[in-house]
Amino acid sequence: MRRMSCNQALRDHGQVAPVSRKSTDLLTVLVATVALSPLAARAQEAAGGSIQLSEIVVEGAGQGTAPGTAPASVGNPNAVVGPPPPPYAGGQVGSGSRLGFLGNRSTFDQPFSQTSFTDKLIRDQQAHTLQDVVNNDPAVRTNVPAFSGIQGFFIRGFPYFAQDIAFNGLYGVADAFNPALEPIERVEVLHGPSTLLSGIPLFGNIGGTINLIPKRALEVPLTRVTQGYISDGQSYTALDFSRRYGAFNEWGVRFNGAYQFGKTPIDNQQIEFGVAALALDYRGERLRLSADLGYQKTDFNSPLRNRTVAAGFPIPRAPNLRLNQQQPWEYRDSDNKQVALRAEYDLTDQLTVYAAYGHSQFYQEYLGGVLTIFNARGDYRDPISYLPFISNGDTGEVGARGHFYTGPVKHEVGVAAVGLWYDQSAVSYSIGSTITSNLYAPTYFPPRSAFGQTDALPMTAARINRSVAIADTLSVFDGRVQLTIGGRWQGINVKSFNARTGATTAIEDSSAFSPGVGLVVKPIDRLSLYANYIEGLTSPAIPLTAANANQALPAIVSSQVEAGAKYDFGAVGVGFAAYEINQPFGFLGLNNVFALNGEQRNRGVEFSVFGEPAPGFRLLGGFSLIDGRLLKTQGGRFDGNVAVGVPDAQVNLYAEYDLPPWLAPGVTLTGRIIYTSAQYYDQANSQKIPDWATLDLGLRYSTVVQDRPVTFRANVVNVTGNNYWATTGRGILSQGAPRTFLVSATVDF
Repeated sequence: MRRMSCNQALRDHGQVAPVSRKSTDLLTVLVATVALSPLAARAQEAAGGSIQLSEIVVEGAGQGTAPGTAPASVGNPNAVVGPPPPPYAGGQVGSGSRLGFLGNRSTFDQPFSQTSFTDKLIRDQQAHTLQDVVNNDPAVRTNVPAFSGIQGFFIRGFPYFAQDIAFNGLYGVADAFNPALEPIERVEVLHGPSTLLSGIPLFGNIGGTINLIPKRALEVPLTRVTQGYISDGQSYTALDFSRRYGAFNEWGVRFNGAYQFGKTPIDNQQIEFGVAALALDYRGERLRLSADLGYQKTDFNSPLRNRTVAAGFPIPRAPNLRLNQQQPWEYRDSDNKQVALRAEYDLTDQLTVYAAYGHSQFYQEYLGGVLTIFNARGDYRDPISYLPFISNGDTGEVGARGHFYTGPVKHEVGVAAVGLWYDQSAVSYSIGSTITSNLYAPTYFPPRSAFGQTDALPMTAARINRSVAIADTLSVFDGRVQLTIGGRWQGINVKSFNARTGATTAIEDSSAFSPGVGLVVKPIDRLSLYANYIEGLTSPAIPLTAANANQALPAIVSSQVEAGAKYDFGAVGVGFAAYEINQPFGFLGLNNVFALNGEQRNRGVEFSVFGEPAPGFRLLGGFSLIDGRLLKTQGGRFDGNVAVGVPDAQVNLYAEYDLPPWLAPGVTLTGRIIYTSAQYYDQANSQKIPDWATLDLGLRYSTVVQDRPVTFRANVVNVTGNNYWATTGRGILSQGAPRTFLVSATVDF
């Protein structure tokens, strides 16, 4: 029987069973018995303060339920306000995740491929950006350089922008370029289009969806302080404070704050980052409420940016990743204010209605340039511009979820109406200065001056995304056959305005009905076979650096067909998926003009594994094989060529091993391998970058000091110091991450 402190079990898992107020002592024992961590157990055993508990079987226990009340989340399948589905074995991923307006569903009941990364994994890997988290997903790669202060991804070979990241199911709320992780409990990554499930984000990217689930107050008090260091001179301090109040623990307060300052591993770079987030919730018998308020600010000196490459020569080898080709006086400063409100009310035990609202205000100033490499020696030009950016987003959703029976058929029905109102002011001012230098021996010049008044910027773009959706999951044979069928009508109104005068330059109205069908069949226990057909409506995102950045393009329809299998071994879950996605193709081409000039078809297979195959040994990762092709290109010129930025193979494998107690109690070794095959830069397939691989290693030690759980962590990213180009997607070139050291100490009070 594993042993650990009851308080540590509660803090790690936040799980309780719905029992009476008089049973709080028994409650603690039950939770400590059910939610045991082998690592913490060894730490407690080493401290000599453990208790031995006999095994107790608890039926109908819900996660995060207030004592003395009906289950607030797990007890009601129609609810999402409250804790997310409990972790799967090993604690690194959730046993389920949010399936859009259909609510939380078990991983093995979803006719889609989705992974939900937990806060425990985020803390243990010392992740500081979303890229650090999705580096565990073989279907995801970056589309921006490390240490750029911006997040962007490829999911199943298609670009996904940070502005399309959802916060608790709402688009247009999270920071527009680099959402903070400290307030986040889960990072949910859905592979493939999700228009039926989640509606239209700002740009409607179809490769996948990322949804951030905020933290909620735990059942027992928690005050967690982390002090860390990141090479080459950054200090990091974080506070996680959680309390519940009321006779039945119905009121919850959770605060997360962090401050990071210092030099990065990149020459001439310095970052100052701060975040403060307050999460409030109320969990009553039938009413559940939540409010999330957040503010984050980043001041980034000399951030990296993407590169472009002229045609006619091989792409030069990647430089030393510690070198900074940007000028020391370039900068990116930003701040974001956000609020998200959500309410649920159970009209009956079978029917729940809900409403949600979110708002954000984002502000950014950037002074710098996008490098253009113009020969094989690595010489480049860097035209310096001043780019102020302001955006405002409002989003709202109302809907209902319910379940009922018609004879032997169980129905789980969802209806929703969503609106997203967004405007932005984005202007590029050239300051008439172009710097010429070299990738391998960059030259630094005297500072250039920025100018402009961002408070008076005219609006340059506005959009309204609106949709109405309905879906029903029909289940028979005790859930062994589940058919989800539904559709979403959606409309997009996009306007563009002259950056100087504010006059309207373009208006595009698009609408479509996007159907979706998913089937899950369980021929035997633990095995789920699934298939889906789903469409996406995409509003093409034109890069701000394009010559036609202020143009409005009509929405385009994309589609996915997918089939797969999932098997739950109890301690280990595995998944397999085969898919085909077709999307009209956009590319930054001649004269720096972004245009839709063909179709991209990605066919792929994915294999994933997660869990704890043996006590103390945990695995997470898999591989992805993609055949990305260009079709219907202008004049057939590039038909059949490999799609830009789509590698044939991607492999991610992360493992943890707890050393035996007799050898080193409380010590865990970690390691991760990431591999990406070669990628083409241009549609003609005449320029490419080689394959690359990185190795990350780590060490974790958990113990108890003066009755307080303490965890020390040390991680090294890119241990071998490999210099590599990470991606060529979207007609741009991004470098990878250099060797980076991270150490921290966390104390729970």
